[in-house]
Amino acid sequence: MTRVGAIDCGTNSIRLLVADVDAAAGKLTDVVRRMEVVRLGYGVDRTGMIDPEAMRRTVAMAREYAAQCEQAGVEAVRFVATSASRDAGNAHEFVAGVREAFSHFGVAPEVVSGAEEAALSFRGATGELRPLGIDGPRLVVDLGGGSTEFVRGIDSVEAARSVDIGCVRMTERHLRSDPPTEAEIAAAARDIDEAIDLAAGEVDFRGVAALVGLAGTVTTITAHALGLPTYDASRIHLTTLPPDAVLTACQSLLHMTRADRAALPFMHPGRVDVIGAGALVWHQVVQRVASVSGTSTVITSEHDILDGIAFSCAD
Repeated sequence: MTRVGAIDCGTNSIRLLVADVDAAAGKLTDVVRRMEVVRLGYGVDRTGMIDPEAMRRTVAMAREYAAQCEQAGVEAVRFVATSASRDAGNAHEFVAGVREAFSHFGVAPEVVSGAEEAALSFRGATGELRPLGIDGPRLVVDLGGGSTEFVRGIDSVEAARSVDIGCVRMTERHLRSDPPTEAEIAAAARDIDEAIDLAAGEVDFRGVAALVGLAGTVTTITAHALGLPTYDASRIHLTTLPPDAVLTACQSLLHMTRADRAALPFMHPGRVDVIGAGALVWHQVVQRVASVSGTSTVITSEHDILDGIAFSCAD
């Protein structure tokens, strides 16, 4: 058993998992699991640079996570950074800040390739599916702030593609009104559909037995579909819904005002202004995959790339 620290720093949020990993048994036991919305990717699509205040927030949270790893007696740490730090012209400042924060562990942020990001997501998301009788092929979709990964496989990755659509990127690019106008929604949908076309060119949607959705946008949409009185990860994890129920929940969130979203009891404050765009991305993905594959199974997983990173620390 190895105690590890996994950090996933995306466009919208930064997350920490401290876990005890039994690599031989393929078992992971949570010690600490945290998520904070820091918006590292705020403005990157428009300016090409990480906003200074977003940089400060993220590096401050990295210091807090590093201290928590030390206190927990973590033996190995891996810090994975995704879309915003791939795209930004001042990413070197972010790298230096994280390197200083995790100097005790000698760790710097890894800007992983789309292929590795996909493999980590697939490993984290699918470990619990086979015992439940959910056979493959499975299509895992990790919907982030700046990018979305499509990964097909059974026990390992068969094909993967990362495309530049996500809740923050689509909000900044298109959905500026409150609530968004039909013209804004149509323009965003065109962008999203073009990106799905790119993904489908490399990742075959045909014959998919189950669509597995990951990350905060998808889990929040699932909470809405279930009508939860509060955010409850234990209720959300491994929920199976028919495509129509997911599409209805997506449409509802997309057309709400920000004030109406903020009033939902399960809504994280940091998702209020971007969940509409995330819901549109997920709507287009579910609609396309269900149409092409005929699958009636849409699964939500609370376990994702963060769990895959933790497993990789113990390899």
